[in-house]
Amino acid sequence: MTIKQLSIFIENKGGTLIRVLDLLSKAGIQIIASTVADTQDYGIYRVLCNEPAKAYLILKEEGINVQLADVIALSIDDEPGRAAQAVQAFSESGVSISYMYSFLWKGRGVLVFRANPSEKAKEVIMLKKLGFMTEENFK
Repeated sequence: MTIKQLSIFIENKGGTLIRVLDLLSKAGIQIIASTVADTQDYGIYRVLCNEPAKAYLILKEEGINVQLADVIALSIDDEPGRAAQAVQAFSESGVSISYMYSFLWKGRGVLVFRANPSEKAKEVIMLKKLGFMTEENFK
């Protein structure tokens, strides 16, 4: 019910993002979706890819500050209001969303987010019969 996401901490200076992208490219890692959140001194580059464990090891070996985390990825219809309905189901159940990003994958919307408490979020998914993605969906 969860997938692995890389959280890569990069300094806000020229060349740091391209270094990460180069390393992943040379290793044959396919980036499926990504987002950058920044502060004044550094950014958090969150990445979904086809081989998260391999990507993690490659970046670690190069001294890059990276973490591997479980996130939820919901599969929703690509129609107006579907994301709002999904988020509302969690909100009504007392589940908070720390961050979220979305993208289209094979004609379906995908909402990727970190939820708290995560066990309650999984319960909501089961009770509301929400579609979710697994890592196999991205291979």
